[in-house]
Amino acid sequence: MHLADDFRDPQLAERLLTTLTRRLVPGRTYRLMEFCGGHTHALCHSGLLDRLPDAVRMIHGPGCPVCVLPIGRLQQAIDLAMEQQVILCSYGDMLRVPGRGRQSLLMARSAGADVRMVYGPADALVVARQHPQRQVVFLAVGFETTTPMTAATVAQARSEGLRNFSILCNHVLTPAALRGLLATAEEQVHVDGFVGPGHVSTIIGSDAFAPSAKQYGKPIVIAGFEPIDLLSAILHLVEQLNAGLAEVQNDFVRAVSPSGNQRAQALISQVLELRDTFEWRGLGPIPHSALRLRPEYSAFDAELRFSLSTPQIADHRACRCPEVLRGTCRPTDCTLFGTACTPDSPLGSCMVSPEGACAAYFHSGRSRLQVLPNAPASPPTA
Repeated sequence: MHLADDFRDPQLAERLLTTLTRRLVPGRTYRLMEFCGGHTHALCHSGLLDRLPDAVRMIHGPGCPVCVLPIGRLQQAIDLAMEQQVILCSYGDMLRVPGRGRQSLLMARSAGADVRMVYGPADALVVARQHPQRQVVFLAVGFETTTPMTAATVAQARSEGLRNFSILCNHVLTPAALRGLLATAEEQVHVDGFVGPGHVSTIIGSDAFAPSAKQYGKPIVIAGFEPIDLLSAILHLVEQLNAGLAEVQNDFVRAVSPSGNQRAQALISQVLELRDTFEWRGLGPIPHSALRLRPEYSAFDAELRFSLSTPQIADHRACRCPEVLRGTCRPTDCTLFGTACTPDSPLGSCMVSPEGACAAYFHSGRSRLQVLPNAPASPPTA
């Protein structure tokens, strides 16, 4: 039996659902946020959203680095490709996110800009070696999971003395975002506990979330991405809430340690440092929530090399992606969902990214009529 099969066992899932139902306090609602977009997709595609008891309300959080990147930061990359004639390298999901006037990097490429999809920063470094007469910029986006790769690539470029490679750094930090969300949560949406991000925690460790759990009195359970992982995490959150606890619990022990990957952390610290503040789509400015290159690596900072400023660009006025990221509405609450806004013609980043909540709902066949996961759906129209 493959390891994954152990975490997809239907009989074990049914037993966990039965146990979960028995643990619920009558009359109480448990509002739990899965921070990671990978968890949102797993909940949708496994069907768990439809199987959870009515008293358990899953709230989808801001856990997608592509989704939380504000339009102004994306526009920097589009303008670089169009006006500076650089070779702009990016992850594939970033190519389709709409910027100013719904223009995207993919549309910029259609208009003649040299925009290339890569699988990571090391691929962009290869492009820089192949084209020594061209400036190559990598659009670096991601949580702590992908940050070590960017740091390692910049260190390699420096060791090689490359002068035509730089990065547009948009790496953001999960614990800071969680604190930013909790600081305003009572004004926007009440959250009782969190399913903590698994991939991020492999880098930073489960202990990194302890200050947030203690300060705000919210339990956090780190989870993997299989149905059994998620059911176990939800059960343990319910048990903590019933007991009045607010602790960090690591349910993803097969991949996550308390202290995380210290070698990766050291590499990040060597190359990158904290920004004073950073704008998040949906959450606004959050202090010390993102990274930039240290002064000794500033030669590889595209913002400095090209004297870039960050334009302030509002989201489409009818797009509710910022609210989805804050957890104040569901994708199906948006009137554009599945009509004017689809993966083929997105109006917001939440419909583009593989980790976006809107894309998760769309691809799992959740229609606009299913406003609540366990509410009776209206009869479909012809």
